[in-house]
Amino acid sequence: MRDLGGLWADLTDLVLPAGCAGCGERTSGARQGFCPGCVRELESLRPGPARPSPVPPALPPCVALGPYAGALREALLAYKERGRHGLARPLGGLLAEVVAAAVPGPPRPVALVPVPDTAPAARARYGDHLDRLATHAAARLCAAGWPVRVLRPLRALPRPDSVALDSAGRAAAADAAFRLRRFGGPSLADRDSAVVVLDDIVTTGVTLAAVSRVLHAAGMPPKAAAVLAATQKRRHW
Repeated sequence: MRDLGGLWADLTDLVLPAGCAGCGERTSGARQGFCPGCVRELESLRPGPARPSPVPPALPPCVALGPYAGALREALLAYKERGRHGLARPLGGLLAEVVAAAVPGPPRPVALVPVPDTAPAARARYGDHLDRLATHAAARLCAAGWPVRVLRPLRALPRPDSVALDSAGRAAAADAAFRLRRFGGPSLADRDSAVVVLDDIVTTGVTLAAVSRVLHAAGMPPKAAAVLAATQKRRHW
């Protein structure tokens, strides 16, 4: 799936005035936000299992593109925290590769469920950053012949800053962080779909596990979780 719908063309088809999103260098060779060296680094990544330790209850099998380091880490920071929304397209394409690895075999119906931002986070970032990635990932998968829908059955509630919490506190906050919208569950056509939860980074896995529990209770048990990066302290690559 490396050439999924021209993924790597997205990394090199649009000249941007800003420096490389992966290394910060300003070079005439930087296109779609990445210099040639960072394109090669991203191209070398292959999706693989990402399992936090300890594993929180209800965490579905999780697949990540790579460790939260190098060009991938800097690109995610540029996209989420520095307002480089144009990176949603190439990062969404990379996330599509992870989804394909998380649901192996020939293309099959897939329902993508992005972890929602809280309202304050979405306002600060001028939109839900995972929702944008999910939209581009779905478009990439559809172009490759996958029947894909993006579902948004969850809303995120305000929660305390995890920096001030210990592991038990973070788990408790995550459990109370998501609620089901007024949503009637999957249609008959959707019941054959593989539900895949999307996030950008996995660290402890408590957020993905909390989302999984809400979806499971709604009759939409996730088959897998797909993320772009896994923190290295929790995952040996």
